[in-house]
Amino acid sequence: MSERMSTGISGLDEVLHGGLIPVRAYLVRGGAGAGKTTLGLSFLVEGVASGEKPLYITLGESAEQIRTNAERIGFDTQGITFLDLSPTSDFFSQVQTYDIFSAAEVEREPMTQQIVEQVRSLQPQRVFLDAMTQFRYLSSNTFQFRKQVLSFLRFLLEKGATVLFSSEDGGSAPDDDLQFMSDGAIHLHQNLEGRSISVTKFRGSDFRSGLHFMRLTDRGMEVFPRLQPEVHKREFKLEVIPSGVPDLDELMHGGIERGTVTLFTGPSGVGKTSIGLQFMKEAAGRGERSVVYMFEEPIDVMLHRCEAINIPVYAMMQRQTLSVIPIEPLLHSPDEFTNMVQQEVEQQKARIVMIDSVSGYRISLRGRDEDLVTHLHALCKYLQNMGVTVILVNETESITGNFRATDIGISYMTDNIVFLRYLEIQGEIRKAIGVLKKRLSSFEKTLRELEITRYGIKVGQPLTHLRSILSGTPEWIDKNGE
Repeated sequence: MSERMSTGISGLDEVLHGGLIPVRAYLVRGGAGAGKTTLGLSFLVEGVASGEKPLYITLGESAEQIRTNAERIGFDTQGITFLDLSPTSDFFSQVQTYDIFSAAEVEREPMTQQIVEQVRSLQPQRVFLDAMTQFRYLSSNTFQFRKQVLSFLRFLLEKGATVLFSSEDGGSAPDDDLQFMSDGAIHLHQNLEGRSISVTKFRGSDFRSGLHFMRLTDRGMEVFPRLQPEVHKREFKLEVIPSGVPDLDELMHGGIERGTVTLFTGPSGVGKTSIGLQFMKEAAGRGERSVVYMFEEPIDVMLHRCEAINIPVYAMMQRQTLSVIPIEPLLHSPDEFTNMVQQEVEQQKARIVMIDSVSGYRISLRGRDEDLVTHLHALCKYLQNMGVTVILVNETESITGNFRATDIGISYMTDNIVFLRYLEIQGEIRKAIGVLKKRLSSFEKTLRELEITRYGIKVGQPLTHLRSILSGTPEWIDKNGE
């Protein structure tokens, strides 16, 4: 359906492929503190902004307390009508006995009457009921509860309302029956690793499945949908991007191609970040924008180091051809980070994205190494589809010894692999650079010496008189192979 009703949370609307289908009833379920009330308030506040008449029916928390808490997170509740059916202090102080009828039968009738009168007089377009499970205690058995809920929802829908109702998810009172009666089910999850949201049912529409990271802030609820790279596509010209260092471009037969993933791998301090920024320096000269996400090294250290090797990062940042963004991996989930990258690509038109480093990105998964390849694959595939050149910086643990491109199994998703090594030659530590893989073109099969000086990056001639270079302890050979 083309017409949708916004939930007031843009990320959730994206998960629902545009928002809720109007005049239907949706269940919001989760444990205590999961964010059900915040979601309901966002839904109603969005109705006020759209010129609609929203109604909040509360059966637990008092309306006064809800308003106070809502104002603390920036919600304006002036346009929301509250029907407060929560028990007052008089219920405790005044002793009531039910000699003939049960308490459920006595309490249900006046409560139902108040709801009917309020709905008929207000004619709300949006209704949030918190919580539907309270009706269970007003029913003599499960069959009566099911009939009452179905009748109540039908009454609201016939009045033209779109209904959101919450459920107190608990083991003692399962809400499976409410999930069957709803047109959609939104689940709020929370654990030690953070908060997430998922949709398991949405009648009449497709939706984005899986867990999506969610955060409750002082501005309300924020949802970061899991990336689906296949739905993003941008036409681009497949061209070679040079580094501006002639011998390095000769080694790579011109440079790296646009829309590809390049892995710079090697031990700490060997020059991986510097070479990645060299490609960005050349792109800045063409007026293209690049972005670097720093997971490990402090920005000021990186900026000072780049200026010392003739990469003018300050000038690039002032001209807005470079953005350097620090990322604290323990504060951001992979979905949240992906959302940041999407904004840079789609709003700021970034053409080169560098992640420094993969090990820092790995920390954001909070120990779930099995998800690393999945998340990184989706992000790289999205960037490739958008014509963005991706540079991944990978740090290997070994300084010398047997060579391994990566320790985490991401080589398959890369188009180019450039490796850097330390060499020990006659008691002196030197650096070497070589190409291990280049999917779209040929490349030079030899290694070259690498120097990073105050004048910039210098790549020497092929090291044809050395053997056993990958072991880290090469040997000189003469013209006779001796």
